[in-house]
Amino acid sequence: MSLDPQAFLRDLFTAAIDAAHPRQVLADYLPADRSGRAIVIGAGKAAAAMAEAIEAVWEGELSGLVVTRYGHGADCRKIEVVEAAHPVPDDAGERVARRVLEMVSNLKESDRVIFLLSGGGSSLLALPAEGISLADKQAINKALLRSGAHIGEMNCVRKHLSAIKGGRLAKACWPASVYTYAISDVPGDEATVIASGPTVADPTTSAQALAILARYHIEIPYNVRAWLEDPRSETVKADDPCLSRSHFQLIAKPQQSLDAAAEKARAAGITPLILGDLEGEAREVAKVHGGIARQVVLHGQPITPPCVILSGGETTVTVRGHGRGGRNAEFLLSLTENLQGLPNVYALAGDTDGIDGSEDNAGALMTPDSYARAEALGLNAADELADNNGYGYFRALDALLMTGPTRTNVNDFRAILILPSSR
Repeated sequence: MSLDPQAFLRDLFTAAIDAAHPRQVLADYLPADRSGRAIVIGAGKAAAAMAEAIEAVWEGELSGLVVTRYGHGADCRKIEVVEAAHPVPDDAGERVARRVLEMVSNLKESDRVIFLLSGGGSSLLALPAEGISLADKQAINKALLRSGAHIGEMNCVRKHLSAIKGGRLAKACWPASVYTYAISDVPGDEATVIASGPTVADPTTSAQALAILARYHIEIPYNVRAWLEDPRSETVKADDPCLSRSHFQLIAKPQQSLDAAAEKARAAGITPLILGDLEGEAREVAKVHGGIARQVVLHGQPITPPCVILSGGETTVTVRGHGRGGRNAEFLLSLTENLQGLPNVYALAGDTDGIDGSEDNAGALMTPDSYARAEALGLNAADELADNNGYGYFRALDALLMTGPTRTNVNDFRAILILPSSR
């Protein structure tokens, strides 16, 4: 069949991103009556694009403030856009969080707040709880990122160290009505997990946050422990009256992006197999994908070529080495080491926000000759994996996936294309 494998994989990635972009999805969920006054606040990697989308269709008075990651801004006329750091919060995020709280304080019952939420909001809207410094939160956040803790565990800790997450933003807005429009970047699409759930009830507890820190052997200073042992550290629960006027709507989720990629694959005559949202160590998830790919190539099971294996979700990386690379580069490096040049197998792994961890790439691409080409350059996949050097490995192959910020975020996208044997 006549197909450029790498171009095809890039097209699938673009389809996944477009399916979750605010310009495509937000307007359909806004109220039919858009003539009233609204205060718009927001946080996340898609927050600026979401604000831009609202400005394009809202007929009434708009004002507000959103925070997004550096480089992910947009040209808004009525809603102020501020950029801050992710995944480790900085003082810009702390300052804007204070401004957001001030903006929604002392509202009336007749006021309407539109909250635009997307992945990354947890770090971007960073306001430490009483007695905790930003430096404390930064140190704990860095330790969690390196520990291999999954996103739910990280957000449990973040919520209980925050003055704004875990339903506290909704409490600050009371008695105004709050309408949250969210783009999910988490497996299961749980509202309490997306950006640490600033406007929804939180089922986790301070005791669980302490247990997570202990499980991953993360040392915390006395003031942090004292706060987590204080009843005031508890987040907002489902029976709190302040949540009665808070409404949550999910406008995009990872499954939509996987479905869009699958539809594009079918149109090209490629059979898709969707594995869904997955969690776990990136290198271990890659071994499972590699096993499925090998079964397809050798035995035509569970599907026959030409086919593409699709998955999403958020893997983790336990940092052991000193190399560069995010979880998508780590996944693809592990897949490369596992397959070692298995014929007719191509793969792409990328973060739909355009940034793989803290690097400048979205992810990377693998071809059947990647393993051999790297060996010829003196790069052994197993050694590079031990050093967590996925970025360096694929940069040497000129195989990094560079998109720049996409201004949306439904987490990772992985596609393994398997073509028929030419024999």
